[in-house]
Amino acid sequence: MRILLVEDDRDLAENLQEYLEEKGHELGFAHDGLVGLHLAVSERWDIIILDIMLPGIDGLKLCERLRRDAGDATPVLMLTARDRLQDKIEGFQSGTDDYLVKPFAMQELEMRLEALYRRASSEVCGQVLTVGDLVANVKTLEIARAGRPIELTRVGRKILLHLMRASPALVSRAELEYAIWGHDQPFSDVLRSHMYTLRRAVDQPFQQKLLHTVRGLGYRLIAERPKP
Repeated sequence: MRILLVEDDRDLAENLQEYLEEKGHELGFAHDGLVGLHLAVSERWDIIILDIMLPGIDGLKLCERLRRDAGDATPVLMLTARDRLQDKIEGFQSGTDDYLVKPFAMQELEMRLEALYRRASSEVCGQVLTVGDLVANVKTLEIARAGRPIELTRVGRKILLHLMRASPALVSRAELEYAIWGHDQPFSDVLRSHMYTLRRAVDQPFQQKLLHTVRGLGYRLIAERPKP
């Protein structure tokens, strides 16, 4: 497995490196939250091990931004000394997949990592979304239409993935706005601008249009026969 370890305790990080590399895994490191977030979204990992108490931004915020802003589904194991039930609840609410309290046995850590990896591997087929000739890999965030790669902004990608998951159903403006911005709704009608850019990226070079506006209601992504 290719594992990203975000941990500010350098002694613990070195011990984890020694143990996991002996087991044949490849490790990357970050000793603060901001660097950890950058590495998490800029490279491909099988698992992320994440401490909560970190300089920069804490592990809860990092995980939340990874899920909400980057749309990244890489399995996350939180490794922390915070052992209260409320701490664990906050961890899972932020998007973590597992939670292990320090101190811990290395063997248990490895078994949990293996379980997360198996679960993620079994879900790979569900991570590839298809609408007509438009294909999106949720894990790698690669998007292509008719084999042609499509580059999108972070928000554009989140909108497209949401529409692809819902296809062929109609998605209201309110639902899309909440999915992208949550309770922090923008003051201006920025969704319209994002939809314009997304439509150009997905549909402009092609005769068949996939992204449709249902006036007054919302949007839907559906493969329909081109009109003669």
